[in-house]
Amino acid sequence: MKEAYLYEKLDNNLVKCQLCNQGCVIKPEGRGLCGVRENNEGTLFTRTYGKIIALAIDPIEKKPLFHFLPGSNTLSLALAGCNFKCSFCQNSDISQLTKSDENELGGPASPTSLGVQDLSPEAIVQMAIENNCPSISYTYTEPTVFFEFAYDTAKIAHERGLKNIFVTNGYMTEKALRMIRPYLDAMNIDLKSSSNEYYRKHCGARIEPVKNNIKLARKMGIWVEVTTLVVPKENDTLSEFKSIAKFISDLGQDIPWHISRFYPAYQMKDHEITPEETLRKAYEIGKKSGLNYVYIGNINDEKTQTTYCPKCGENLIRRVNYQIFINLKKGEKCPKCGKKLRILTK
Repeated sequence: MKEAYLYEKLDNNLVKCQLCNQGCVIKPEGRGLCGVRENNEGTLFTRTYGKIIALAIDPIEKKPLFHFLPGSNTLSLALAGCNFKCSFCQNSDISQLTKSDENELGGPASPTSLGVQDLSPEAIVQMAIENNCPSISYTYTEPTVFFEFAYDTAKIAHERGLKNIFVTNGYMTEKALRMIRPYLDAMNIDLKSSSNEYYRKHCGARIEPVKNNIKLARKMGIWVEVTTLVVPKENDTLSEFKSIAKFISDLGQDIPWHISRFYPAYQMKDHEITPEETLRKAYEIGKKSGLNYVYIGNINDEKTQTTYCPKCGENLIRRVNYQIFINLKKGEKCPKCGKKLRILTK
């Protein structure tokens, strides 16, 4: 275990976690909602430091990031746990693992069977370098709950010339985001709905902290792309799509919006797969709302996964099953009309 970086000591050995907007006040020997952080006699510890539960080399487009180092690989890692309890979670086997007491990680499955390995931040960075990955992605679960390990790794990675990426629900505190900002280059932030009721019902959270962090990350100069998982009969109305698209567009028309197809999982196995027609409606609404870059994920459709110049329509980045064909001039300008683009190439 490692002492947490962000918390406040209270009377009677209580502690208040300052890492995310759940704001857990934790009694002695108790744990926060995420199951990762534990109060040991008035000191808050993280229980999973260094315990890597998922590790892979991915195309960066899987994060998804389409405008940040397109065509590159990223070393992706996760530690167990999440500060949300999304009923539609696509990675519940590792994100919800810490919320019971059946093993040393606090979960229902065997850590050995899930491939947990102890690795240091230095080892992670060296692995990225040896595998020619220009970035490290903290992903699969929620990087906020393994903040200490992510922070330590990101700092070393930054010193070695690597980029750092959070794939996140965006529920960290402003204090946490500002702390890691010097080492954090890009974020894909889930905006799961435009409805606070949806967040309350399905995630056990509130929408405003997420929207505030999208705004703050953008203001601080972190590369931001936004993803919405479209769940049938839950967040798939036209008004929902219009509201999300307007929020993103008001922040910046060059922010990519990824519309992702839902597959039945976790507590929503009784729901259908998102119809392609629904996804295409969201895509068109995003375009009509003024967004320059809208993409559909989890379907095989070259048209809605290709990047076009917003001025002349030139094909800039063609994506076919994670094969990436880049057609850009040096300086990220459109080769046809010369428009400066917000795309960071290698």
